[in-house]
Amino acid sequence: MNNSIKTDRTFDLLCIGTALVDSIIRGFDPEPVSESGFRAASGTLSVGGESVNAAMAAAKLGVRTGILCSLGKDTAGDMVLNALDKAGVDTSHVIRDEEHATPVTTMFVNADGTRKSITNAAHRWNFHPERHLDRLPVPRAVALGSLFRAPFNDPDVILGVIAGYKAKGTMILADTKLPNFRRLSLSDITDSLPFIDYIFPNEDEAAYYTGETSPDRAAEVFLSFGIRNVIIKLGAKGCFFRNASERIYLPAVPISAVDATGAGDNFLAGFAVKILEGATHEEALRLGNACGALCACAAGASAGLKNREQAEALMLG
Repeated sequence: MNNSIKTDRTFDLLCIGTALVDSIIRGFDPEPVSESGFRAASGTLSVGGESVNAAMAAAKLGVRTGILCSLGKDTAGDMVLNALDKAGVDTSHVIRDEEHATPVTTMFVNADGTRKSITNAAHRWNFHPERHLDRLPVPRAVALGSLFRAPFNDPDVILGVIAGYKAKGTMILADTKLPNFRRLSLSDITDSLPFIDYIFPNEDEAAYYTGETSPDRAAEVFLSFGIRNVIIKLGAKGCFFRNASERIYLPAVPISAVDATGAGDNFLAGFAVKILEGATHEEALRLGNACGALCACAAGASAGLKNREQAEALMLG
């Protein structure tokens, strides 16, 4: 546990995790047009990574937001940093690394907004956020993006960050991802799970980590590990919330999805903002739903959500 963390609360929300660039390909035609050539409807470059997506969304919603991530000293890293600055995210704690490239993910997006991604060796590098906590102010809330992916695919890193901040009274929100290069289970991080206030798996991730296909039963498994509140994102079906005393199901906001990349991260940001304002869980879920829906209405994780007024209009409309 790190006892040298500063106690001034500069940020409402600090997002910690991977930062990258997404190369988004929509309408890929698998039929070659030449010996080595293929066509697609469009190709787009967009900044991404769970911590980046959530931080940019939260800043657009009007909360003081910072980020702790690692970027290479390369063009992709410059692109991410510029986008964060433009969105109003405090980037003073971004680490620029000369030895490791900024990860670039290739995303193949289907007509219904679902997607498949290709990662590479750059995604494996595990920077150590727990080693940098002594130079950061203590925020009201920390969002981990995401458990089971670098840098949060190492039990010691997870515990170092979560326990360090929890000791200072910080709210802990943790998104999840399916593993790619290193596989952990809930049982591998039992020391950390009771410190988590809110966990945000999607339906596939909840089933993978709990062995349960029912959102209610999957939530029960997460709660049994000491996690206080479970939000299972159900995509086009909405979301399910459960804790020791509440069960809430909310349908999704009806939209024509373009690209679901980052929708879950925008959902987390919307939910976190309302919780930090003292709203009920249902109110927070409604703003989360609206933010996720707006994200899915545009290509890339940060193009759809513009500001708080836009999200609230969709939430209320």
